Amino acid sequence: MAPAGPHPSPHAAPPHRLPSETPRRPVSPVVVIDPHPTDVFTDRLLAVLSGQRPVHWMLRHTAGRAYDELARLAERGPLRTRGTRPVVRDIGYYEPRPGAFEAFARIGAGDQLRAMAFRLERGRDLRWRCTAVEMGGPRTLHTDDD
Repeated sequence: MAPAGPHPSPHAAPPHRLPSETPRRPVSPVVVIDPHPTDVFTDRLLAVLSGQRPVHWMLRHTAGRAYDELARLAERGPLRTRGTRPVVRDIGYYEPRPGAFEAFARIGAGDQLRAMAFRLERGRDLRWRCTAVEMGGPRTLHTDDD
C-alpha cells in the first residue's frame, strides 16, 4: 500500500522560490577606467613604427603634418627588430594647456632603448589626434666605468 501524500522524486526540480525568498548577493559596481590618451597613442605609434600596423591605420588619428612625419619615420622602420618585439618601458607627459599633451615614451627591444616624442591635441569633436611625432636615435647603455 502506498503512503498517503506526494513524495518528491529524487530527480524533481527544486521547489520554486518567490522573488522575496531568493537570496541576494551584494552587487559591486564595475568601474571602467579609460586609459590615458598618451598610453593609447604610444601603443598606436609603436604598432606603426615597428611594422605591426600600416601607416594609413593612423590617418584618422593624426592632424596637420603629423601623418607625413609618421610616414617618413615608418619608411625607415626605426622600431623594427629581429627577434625581440619592442615594448613600452615608460611614458611621461606634460600638459602645456588644457586639451594638449606633449609626451615621451621609452621603447625597449632587447638591450636597445629608443626615445619617441609626440604631441596630442583634442579637437572640437573631443577626439584626440597626434599633431607631431619624433624618434630619437639609438642610445648606448653606459656602465659604471664610463
